[in-house]
Amino acid sequence: MSVEVRAEVAEALFAGAPVVALESTLISHGLPRPDNLEIAREAERMVRAEGAVPATIGVVGGTVRIGLEEDELKLMATLDQIPKLSARDLGPAAAKGSHGATTVAATAHLAALAGIRLFATGGLGGVHREARESWDVSADLATLARTPVAVVCSGVKSILDVPATLEYLETLGVPVVGFRTERFPGFYLTDSGSPLDWAVEDEGEAARLIQTLPELGFEHSGLVIANPIPEEEQLDPELHDRALRTGLEELKLRGVRGKDVTPFLLAHFARETQGESLRVNKRIILRNARLAARIAVALSALDHATR
Repeated sequence: MSVEVRAEVAEALFAGAPVVALESTLISHGLPRPDNLEIAREAERMVRAEGAVPATIGVVGGTVRIGLEEDELKLMATLDQIPKLSARDLGPAAAKGSHGATTVAATAHLAALAGIRLFATGGLGGVHREARESWDVSADLATLARTPVAVVCSGVKSILDVPATLEYLETLGVPVVGFRTERFPGFYLTDSGSPLDWAVEDEGEAARLIQTLPELGFEHSGLVIANPIPEEEQLDPELHDRALRTGLEELKLRGVRGKDVTPFLLAHFARETQGESLRVNKRIILRNARLAARIAVALSALDHATR
């Protein structure tokens, strides 16, 4: 597969400067137009404002782009029916010369391939409800077990089975820490109801954790840094529960499965909450981009100090 690293990103990586990976599925499938392009640009600006270099990742004409240019961001935001690529889809997309928006799994894999250690997204994929019958488990989880990237996210969406997702991550040996919290966030909600064993109190401590993992022999392991949205900014819990209930009912009625589940339910939430879920989603993406950039800056400083 052809992989091209944008010059700015390559220079930063060579110099040991902070770099943050961003995924393109958020642009093509996670947000409606024109919000998707606006948020993509704003997330990159947020990373830059904190002193790091953004690297939005996608596939253009069969070539992996580590750091999309402005015209490529527009392509991801405006092209109809752009393929959603998980890690397993990268080879076929390259062979066919296809465009593609990368999921968490694909973005994490490609970020690690380029040597990027921080990745910011909205929510992690996980174990779907009724997975005992459907076997529907996101490739994000298995990818993190073998990919040395720290993913800053706001937990997993409440449309998933949160306790089962955490159990699965534990089985895979993927560390999960809260950022200033020992409660796992529920994406739209500050608290999913599931506890965490560990928390980091600031960006410096998160950076030390990232640096420590390979020193202990976990050089191939990923890390989840769960960053909850503040309680005053979360979606109203009653509105959230109502939208979730009706969304799951409609999901079953229509027989939606696999990778179509998340975009279907996100669109349902946006309708049922009259756009409030979209507002929260935007805040989550930008907050996670900012935190990932701050951790990347702290990690870069720590690397230089310990050389």
